[in-house]
Amino acid sequence: MIGLRIIYILNIIVAGQIAISAISNPKTAAMTTFGNAYQPTEVIKLVGCLWLGIAVLSVLGLFKPITFSPVLLIQLIYKGTWLLLVALPAIRNNELYPKTMAIFFLVWIIFLPFVIPWKSWMN
Repeated sequence: MIGLRIIYILNIIVAGQIAISAISNPKTAAMTTFGNAYQPTEVIKLVGCLWLGIAVLSVLGLFKPITFSPVLLIQLIYKGTWLLLVALPAIRNNELYPKTMAIFFLVWIIFLPFVIPWKSWMN
């Protein structure tokens, strides 16, 4: 349970802060969060809304850790997919991509499988 709560707290802090930045000032988010790899478009606001949703669900997860743990599976899937389909091809083709985000996503997908309560879902 403590592992889940730690992840939820990190989601609230990191995803929440990045979400607010992406929604309120996509130009700044394009520079900071996305490392100038992408243009500051409405898509950055959309991603900010996704991350805000993750932060809100993580607040609820502090009170009901198992109930809201599927949000961690969503993170595992979208972060892993982004790494495989966006970051890896960019690395192979020596193209610009948000390196800090890629490192953060990689660390996250390494740790999430150990925190996700797989056994609770199977019962």
